[in-house]
Amino acid sequence: MKLDSKVAVVTGGASGIGLATATMLASAGARVFIGDLNEELGALAARNIAEAGGSAESIHLDVTDAASIKAFADAVHAKCEKVDILVNGAGWDKIEPFVKNEPALWDKVVAINLLGPITVARAFLDPMIAANGGKIINIASDAGRVGSSGEAVYAGAKGGLISFTKSLAREMARYQINVNCVCPGPTDTPLLRQQPEKMLEALKGAIPFRRLAQPDEIAGSVLFFASSYSNYITGQTLSVSGGLTMS
Repeated sequence: MKLDSKVAVVTGGASGIGLATATMLASAGARVFIGDLNEELGALAARNIAEAGGSAESIHLDVTDAASIKAFADAVHAKCEKVDILVNGAGWDKIEPFVKNEPALWDKVVAINLLGPITVARAFLDPMIAANGGKIINIASDAGRVGSSGEAVYAGAKGGLISFTKSLAREMARYQINVNCVCPGPTDTPLLRQQPEKMLEALKGAIPFRRLAQPDEIAGSVLFFASSYSNYITGQTLSVSGGLTMS
């Protein structure tokens, strides 16, 4: 799956699934712009991609801040006419029972996982529409498809992102812009590794493949949606969960 001459933006591209995605898109030939709150890790990711022969640049991005999103989009558009591939990969969660949540947690979870991708998508759409083409891939979660204990608001936000994906796909089809969604199951990322080992073992036991996903395995699905192989696919939700959710 070659992406030569394509320009890709990956939010949350400094670590986890976002890093694996940025690395894979760059290895396929894309010029990648990493947007991340962690400037140090973002710069390291871009440097590692460049040392491996790819093209990557990191620009500061806070997806909860509309001004930061605008500045990020302006910086990217100053370097290229348009973005061909937009991956909304930034995400965050804290696992705890809903009744123990503080409202500030709700605000943060919704801002990062739902309003962030919505605002980022809007910031890059006009040049895509003018060019009559583009690919938008939103990283949601299987929690948004089937629910998840200890992640009620996160699941709600990701469910909203799934619905946003489908609705935007309908509106953008006239412009030949594909909008699809990847829904990872439990994935071996730094965020998940913050959970107790007992919880991780329970997750592995519930997954038919008896292991967590690796970030590269999620990135491979993103690459498919970013490539020409998915040109006639839009508004779809792909679960990458090792069989944990089969419906």
